[in-house]
Amino acid sequence: MIRRILDLPFIVILMGIGSVAMYVPAGHAAAVRNYPVGRAFFYAGTLLLILTALIGIAAAANRPGNIARNHLLTLVAAFVLLPGMLAIPFAEAVPDTTFFNAWWEMVASFTTTGATLFEPARLPGSVHLWRALVGWLGGLFVLVTAVAVLAPMNLGGFEVLTGTSAGQGAVSGGQNTRSIDTSERLVRYTASLLPIYGGLTLTLWIALILTGDSALVAACHAMSTMSTSGISPIGGVQTSGSGRWGEAVIFLFLIFALSRRMMPSRRPSADGAHKTDPEIRMAILVVTIVPALLFLRHWIGALEVEEVQDVTAAFHALWGSVFTVMSFLTTTGFESSDWAATRHWSGLATPGLALVGLAVIGGGVATTAGGVKLLRVYALFRHGEREIEKLVHPNSIGGAGVQARRLRRQGAQMAWIFFMLFALSIAVTMLGLSLTGLDFEGSTIFAVAALSTTGPLTSVAAETPLSWASLEIGARSILAFAMVVGRLETLAFIALLNPEFWRN
Repeated sequence: MIRRILDLPFIVILMGIGSVAMYVPAGHAAAVRNYPVGRAFFYAGTLLLILTALIGIAAAANRPGNIARNHLLTLVAAFVLLPGMLAIPFAEAVPDTTFFNAWWEMVASFTTTGATLFEPARLPGSVHLWRALVGWLGGLFVLVTAVAVLAPMNLGGFEVLTGTSAGQGAVSGGQNTRSIDTSERLVRYTASLLPIYGGLTLTLWIALILTGDSALVAACHAMSTMSTSGISPIGGVQTSGSGRWGEAVIFLFLIFALSRRMMPSRRPSADGAHKTDPEIRMAILVVTIVPALLFLRHWIGALEVEEVQDVTAAFHALWGSVFTVMSFLTTTGFESSDWAATRHWSGLATPGLALVGLAVIGGGVATTAGGVKLLRVYALFRHGEREIEKLVHPNSIGGAGVQARRLRRQGAQMAWIFFMLFALSIAVTMLGLSLTGLDFEGSTIFAVAALSTTGPLTSVAAETPLSWASLEIGARSILAFAMVVGRLETLAFIALLNPEFWRN
């Protein structure tokens, strides 16, 4: 029975998982005696599960010939079409909204962007749980498909390590690979990652409850942290009951979004692999230098207003910078409660442009974080370092092994191509938003927030907080597409244009 289910098309399996997940908020709504919301999720889950079963029976005999193309197209379909199914109970549970808004909300959640059109008080707790759960499932989906689908095709950042062209992996053409191989990888990696991903989420949930959060808030923040979606039922961790202890616990779990090596694995790793991992080294550099510069700037401001004697305020300012930098580097978007208090200490406004830059850099390859990715930034950094060395010593030898040379040469080239595509995506998105009447600053921040999958960026990057709900339908449609592009990356869409994918 299980084997037959696993042999179904991937999109059908995803539909089944989404349908079953609707019973979780239904159970929560029943527990808090919010029966109208509970019925909306229960009925939608039951009907969609029946529909999924019928589609599965009809598609059971359909075996695609090009499994690589099939799964890459499934990734696109999952982020575009699956939110429409997930939006059905949302639209029923929130009757004073449109289905388009519900679909947009699910796109933002499933792509782990975390943007929302609603004030926290407007949505019932069960709906907030559904948003966080969809974001959590989206994070798991990204983790599994990154190593099972994108890695063999040299996409998602792995092209920097291999040094070969994106989309030219072992399964790009599909002729030399059995049609079941990708499905086996999906099953194997899901079985390997789900217990770890779920166990870490459960551990963080319990830790947040112990630090003072309610069960619902702790569950939403735990799922949002592991998926880097930044979804919160109370508007962020800065207003949570756990305070700085909760922020400290979340900070520890954000480390898993810095590198795929940080995720616990059953496979043995070489000694010292974490110390030499380029993403971890780059993350330590960023999380050390950027908060130090921000703290120094505020310290100079405090010196001018004679507030340096307040050591406690200085410590809070430093912690607020460290936590917020870490949060936006992993594209989570949680803001520390001390981030705003820093302004009162120094009398200076916090530079939102720094957070925009952090969101663009992003987290690690094959993690739930978005952005350009630390590995690509590291490759460009090493390439620039080597070029400067050659200016000083033209006949010098770079050294550091074959892998380092490949990273500095072909890897840096692929990283630069992606960076240019990312910048072009920002420009195109800004152009589309400007045609809807948005100004330059707003277009820039909304475009970066969508493409880097950092929804909360809009509320802290600008001098005046921006609201997703203030946008018209045209701008929301553009940003929904930008979220999908930012989550899948432009190289995956370009790989679909490869003629090898469409040859029988």
